[in-house]
Amino acid sequence: MLGLITAIVGGIVAGYLGGAPLVIAGPSAGLSVLVLEMVEKYRTDEDPFSIASIAVIVLIAGSVQATAGFLKLGTYFRAVSPAVIRGMLAGIGLIIIIKQFHVMLDDDVEGSVLYNLYQIPAGIGKAFSTGGERYHYIAASIGVATLLTIVLWDRFRPARVRYLPGALAGVLVASIAAAVLHLPIDYVVVDESLFSYITLPNAGSLKKLLDTDILISGLALAFVASAETLLCATAVSRMSQGEGGRTDYDRELAAQGIGNLICGALGSLPITGVISRSSANVEAGAHTKWSAILQASWILLFVMLAPGLLAFVPESALAAILIYVGLRLLQVSRPREMLEYGWPVFGIYVATVVGIVAIDLLTGIVLGLVLSTIRLLYSLAHLEIERIDRDGKVELHMHGAATFLALPMLAAALEEVPPGSELHMHFDELDFIDHACLDFIAAFQSKHQETGGQVVMEWRSLIGRYTRGGIRAAARRTSVIPPTPGGVRTPRDQKRRRQPGGGR
Repeated sequence: MLGLITAIVGGIVAGYLGGAPLVIAGPSAGLSVLVLEMVEKYRTDEDPFSIASIAVIVLIAGSVQATAGFLKLGTYFRAVSPAVIRGMLAGIGLIIIIKQFHVMLDDDVEGSVLYNLYQIPAGIGKAFSTGGERYHYIAASIGVATLLTIVLWDRFRPARVRYLPGALAGVLVASIAAAVLHLPIDYVVVDESLFSYITLPNAGSLKKLLDTDILISGLALAFVASAETLLCATAVSRMSQGEGGRTDYDRELAAQGIGNLICGALGSLPITGVISRSSANVEAGAHTKWSAILQASWILLFVMLAPGLLAFVPESALAAILIYVGLRLLQVSRPREMLEYGWPVFGIYVATVVGIVAIDLLTGIVLGLVLSTIRLLYSLAHLEIERIDRDGKVELHMHGAATFLALPMLAAALEEVPPGSELHMHFDELDFIDHACLDFIAAFQSKHQETGGQVVMEWRSLIGRYTRGGIRAAARRTSVIPPTPGGVRTPRDQKRRRQPGGGR
């Protein structure tokens, strides 16, 4: 019931104020583990479910999120590798499929995602068995019928009812069939007294704001909820097109904070952007923020005015919709396209998926971010030097990044150049060069010319890889303008050419 309150607040408040129009905010599976830890840590005899403590924690998290949004810190979450984003989509899609498979069979399977995966063969056996106390095969039939309705409706939808999404058509068909046939399966259960679960803050609960553990838990919740929300917003923006795909990260973060402030004041669960509901929103054809606001409004109306109507909806039909969403998430993640970018990128994608499925959402995302950072550091520190001996000349082609970490490799390659020879150094495929390597090359050039050798430097290609001042300093250190075959000149030579009386 607290989750329904959170869904209503998240959809209306965050939906109206947020900067990600198609993101559906509400209670999420990603935060459930964190909330469960808080329940176990702060429970007392007077408050066995830690309602008062969690409400204060949510208030703190909301304050931190709102402040961060107003300080324009949300945009930094855009700096996330696409492999991590798509891995997150695929991982969540797999989790949805694995766990909702058992719900679609009216089969109660508790435990981790891996345990649910292990139990799938047994669930398939139950779906084809007509024995036992529960009618798993009937629930499975309703689920399959819902899936078929969604697929066929989306493909052959009549023009007159083109605005009716396939998911809603599937639920209607399943609910009508189950009601007419009086099928003995599980249905949605909703308590009629939603507002009786609201707990307003009091003097006793507000004293917890001075508790250090509560403050730390609030900061942790703010970080996790913000990361999940903004990564969800990034993923949804990649899935959607048009105005609905544009995201204002700072505004979205501030709106999530305001929503959590309200949720904390009502004593409900924290909100965050939820990728499963947001994906269903995109798949249903949403284009504006009114899709988020109206879904929350429908929840409020149904719970307040017609809770008995929801009792006609089979749980297996809702599970089938989520399975369809999970399959779409896998498709959107495009694993084959990730492989086209190379094995390192594909490895980050797979590691993110495995981390999310095997451990939890936050761990999988962090794992992907760490691997992305390691790959970035490797790219910044990795240098390849290719040597070609041609017609008595030595050519060195440099690839990658020439930083101080690669200085030993660069020194070894230059020391192998025979004294008095003609050396051509090519920087066309060099991504970056720092002052240490530039200074070393300049020093080597000076010494090599003293032995009668010649060094042809492609100075122009270095201009975009280091500051002009650094190149001039290196050129001045050589005291000699490098040879200019083919019209290639040093920055000093170019400057002299521009000055009046500076030669031709």
